[in-house]
Order: sequence, then structure tokens, then C-alpha cells
Amino acid sequence: MRLMFSLCGVALTLPALAAQPTVAATATAADTARAVCAGKLSREVLAAQALRRAREAAALNAFVTLDDAGALQAARAQQAGARHGACRPLEGVPIVVKDNIEVAGLPSTGGTPALSGYVPQADAPVVQRLRAAGAIVIGKTNMHELAFGVSGWNPAFQSGPEPGVRNAYDPTRIAGGSSSGTAAALGARVVLAGLGTDTGGSLRIPCAFNGCASLRPTVGRYPPQGILPISHTRDTAGPMAVAMSDVELLDRVITSAPRATAARLAGLRLGRVKQLVAGLDADSQQAYDAALQRLARAGVTIVDLDLPQLPELAGAVGFPVALYEAFDDVSAYLAGTGTGVTITSLAQQIASADVKATYLGLVIPRKLPGPDNTLVDAKPAYDSAMQAARPALQKLYQDTFARHRLDALVFPTVPHVAIGANAEASSTANFLAMIRNTDPGSNAGLPGVQLPMALGASSGLPVGLALDGPAGSDRRLIAIGMSIQALLGPLPAPAP
Repeated sequence: MRLMFSLCGVALTLPALAAQPTVAATATAADTARAVCAGKLSREVLAAQALRRAREAAALNAFVTLDDAGALQAARAQQAGARHGACRPLEGVPIVVKDNIEVAGLPSTGGTPALSGYVPQADAPVVQRLRAAGAIVIGKTNMHELAFGVSGWNPAFQSGPEPGVRNAYDPTRIAGGSSSGTAAALGARVVLAGLGTDTGGSLRIPCAFNGCASLRPTVGRYPPQGILPISHTRDTAGPMAVAMSDVELLDRVITSAPRATAARLAGLRLGRVKQLVAGLDADSQQAYDAALQRLARAGVTIVDLDLPQLPELAGAVGFPVALYEAFDDVSAYLAGTGTGVTITSLAQQIASADVKATYLGLVIPRKLPGPDNTLVDAKPAYDSAMQAARPALQKLYQDTFARHRLDALVFPTVPHVAIGANAEASSTANFLAMIRNTDPGSNAGLPGVQLPMALGASSGLPVGLALDGPAGSDRRLIAIGMSIQALLGPLPAPAP
């Protein structure tokens, strides 16, 4: 299936706008909005230039839909209705939205062929709040199909010569997932901000691989309506941006929280968990060690922890909850689309081999892998996860934060840099390796942030740093992330 474009008026409009002033590569979304409000930047120019950059980056397969006509019309309408002295936080800022989050009038495919014709008539609440703050949606981004994976290898939608969402820093590598296209668009500086979703690492893993920042909010903090789900217990939408300060801005707009300022590093206590820092590749190890040394010099106390029960408890929650809840949650969502697509017909049309096998072998029959390659009924494991393992995991985190007086845990987002882009990137072994560090906090419903740490010394690829905080500490965690990003400095944009 080829990438879809809305082309109304583009042939005349884009070339005429291309020579106008542009946004500096080091700008933030907040900077852009202020420049728009001051009359220094045109909303229409910003939208047109973002659309042009999206086309120039077509080889990344970052988009399913580009909305040229809608974005330019929204920019013109916003300009016509602008009032002197009135400045919204995201005035005129182009953004992108993952294609499992509904945007009125645009296809919402979830990265899967069966939903390619589904066009919702209303924005998901998270999108509505950003648009009400002045953001302009330029398109919907590609993703690991149905959000069921973290490589971004999706053969269903393709604009470049090879399938799969590609890494902004090295197109021979994966973008990560499942919020693959948003992260690739950010890494390539097509836009400065966007939206994704996260079940076990899908906001943080692709940003780690593409050099962007993101927040996985505490589960339940963002409204879930208008989003194709996996698991109501584990899912959440979240903001993604080049700068952590823009993650703060998007989160503030979505939640109406007070403005957060960068935290004071001196006096912070961050936990280093043995199980989350073992077996790193050389680039990740070097970047992590250097980052912690800089944090220590800035007055941060690093507390070493050994939590041997963490992987076991997380494993008892992750697959049993996601695979069991997916059947009911996806079925209910499909029923609300009015398309007539059922979970069975959806599964039959899945393009990605790994996702199709998961749906047909596990989700629809409601099975889990058992001993000796057998399949067992998922319900007992799900009940045990919800009644015992997940409460025990949450208590482990609560006790650890309290006992050691920790502000957060700090660890490499992924144990290795982005791997090669091919169908094998979606293997079970690769999936488990990539979610190892992000999945435990996700299973407990905790907030987590990802920020760029460095470019790998040998690979030249982005390496990500993650923080997990106590439930409800989202704004504090963002403030800490802002301070750490200021300390470590921004990553350079990919070479042209």
C-alpha cells in the first residue's frame, strides 16, 4: 500500500512559500509560537515548509497521510482570525500525530490495511487540546502495525524505496516503535513536536533511536478516547518533541497543568538499578557512564540498587495483560468506528508477519505461550497478573522510591543502539531486548521520560537516557528531564 497524500492546491502554494523565512534548527516549538505571535513567522509558511520537509524525507516512510490542503487551510484560517496581543502556546506550530490517534477528516489506519478507509469525524481529545492551543496538524505518522511491536518494520505503508520506518540518523537502521513515524519525523526535523502512544515503550524507544524526547504519562492521566488501543491497563498517549522543554509544553496544554521549570540538579537522588544497566552495547555503556559522571559533578547522588525480582514481576504482567486485554479493547474500538471491520477481518488483512502471527495465534484465541512451545488459556495468567503480580510490582517501586528517597530511576532507554532495518528486526528476541528497560515501569503504570544522551562514539547513532518516577510525578519528572537535557546539551541534527 502506498503513502496517501492530500494534494489540493499544493502545486501552486508550496513553491511560492519555500523561499520565506524558516525556523532555525535549534528552535523549539515554544520559540516558534512566540515568533508567530510577534509577526516574525507566517503560519502558512511554517506549514508549507514542514510539508516540504516531509516530502524530502520520504525515504524514511515516516508518514501514512500528509494533509497539505487541510494544514494550509488551517494556517490561513488561523492567520485570518488572529487577534493582536492574543498568543496561544502552540500558535501556528506544525505537529504530527501517530496514526492510531484520531484526527477529524483524516484516515486513522492504525498502520493496518483494514482501517485504511476509516476517516473519523472528530479529533481525539489529546489532539483537540493541542489544536485548541494553536497547533496545526500536517499529517498522520506511520507506526508498527496496530502498535504491536517496537521495530517500526511495517510493509503496509511505504513512501520510500524500501519498507519499514527508517532511522533519521541512518536509514539502514530501524526507527523503533511503535510510535515510529513521529520519532523519525522529529529526528529529521520535519517538525518539532508530535504525539505518540505507549504500551511498553512505544514513546521512548523510537525517541531513543531518533534523538528526541518524550513522556509516557502516568496511566489514566491522558484521555484515552479516539485512540486504537491494545490494553486499557497499560496504554497511554504522550508527547514527543525535539526538546524536553516542548514535552513540558505539550503536556501542560493537554493536562492544563501549571508551567514546570527545570529542576535543580544538586541534591537529586537517582537510582541505578543493576538489572537495567547490565549487558549494554559499547556505545550505550560509554554514553551512560559519561552522563552519570556529569550528573554526579552537578551534585546528583547516584544510588546503586539491586532489584532481582523486577524482571520476574514485570514478565508476569506484560504479555498476560496486553495479549488478554487486546481482544476486548480492540473489538470495542472497532465496533465504534462504524466500518464493519471486526477483529477477525482486521487480523486477516494484517501486513506484518510478526503482528499477524500474534493476532491469529494469541490475541484472537486468547492464548499465551506455555511450556514446551504449547499454548495455554490466557485468563488464569491475566487474573494472576492483575490480582497479584501487578500490585506486587507497584509496591516494589513504591518501596524502592521511599526507602532510598529517590526522585527517579535512571537508565539507558534501550540496551543498544538502533539495529538494521529488515523483517528480522521484529523477531521475538529483538522485541524482548528492546523493551527490557521500558516495560517494567509501563506495567506498573508509572510515568517515564526519555531524552537524548549522546551520539554513540562508534556508531554515530543516538543513545537515549530514561527516567522512571513515582506514580503521579509526571511534572516533577519532566522538570528533571529538562535539567538533564540542558546539562548534556542537544544532539546535532542528522547530516543532510
